[in-house]
Amino acid sequence: MKVYGLIGKNIDYSFSKKYFTERFANTNAVDCIYENFDLASIDDFSAVLQSHPNLAGLNVTIPYKESVIPHLDLLSKKAMAIGAVNVIRLKKNGQLKGYNSDYYGFKKALKPLLQPHHKKALILGTGGSSKAVAFALEELGITSAFVSRDAMKSSLTYDRLNATTFDNFQIVVNCTPLGTSPNVAEFPPIPYQFFTDKHLAFDLIYNPEETQFLKRAKKQGAITKNGKDMLVFQAEKAWKIWNK
Repeated sequence: MKVYGLIGKNIDYSFSKKYFTERFANTNAVDCIYENFDLASIDDFSAVLQSHPNLAGLNVTIPYKESVIPHLDLLSKKAMAIGAVNVIRLKKNGQLKGYNSDYYGFKKALKPLLQPHHKKALILGTGGSSKAVAFALEELGITSAFVSRDAMKSSLTYDRLNATTFDNFQIVVNCTPLGTSPNVAEFPPIPYQFFTDKHLAFDLIYNPEETQFLKRAKKQGAITKNGKDMLVFQAEKAWKIWNK
């Protein structure tokens, strides 16, 4: 029996388990199961490996996309460039290799929505997912800037966002967990009144389908998209990585 799974924290909501369980059933992959490994700390990762000798592949979610890296033997070139991992392949020789399929999923989900005037993007948050988003945007030829709560060398702070910012940045991507179910009343503290029909608002959150971030952007005329398609694309990419 091949065991696949997800490592993260507080992951009962996980898309991955439902998705892969249904995928296995629909493809008669009777020798495959998918489990959630809810870890209080990344230090518990080694215990998962030891107790599941039939592990074939893992997904990685918040908050371990960066902290898992020291526990791996190898990284793909793109995972190394991004600085975050959301897919782990267990090689036949026992080595663990980290990959990033988030950037691929985001890029594929965003691309059909892009218009010629979409030149620059604001990325809300500075975690592992935001790094993958920045990498994808760079591949698409779109300049990006991070927005964080704390002043950092290469990012803006939320209190500095104004009408001029929104004139200069036509894409806004929420990579924070604000608004994820069950905390559906939360939203990133940005000036939503400056969204227009020239803007594109993309939320990596998929539960709920329409977050407060997306509702408020849509109210001002912005094109909006949630993270469901991105998740499907990155999950299919993970499956290909595991079965190289």
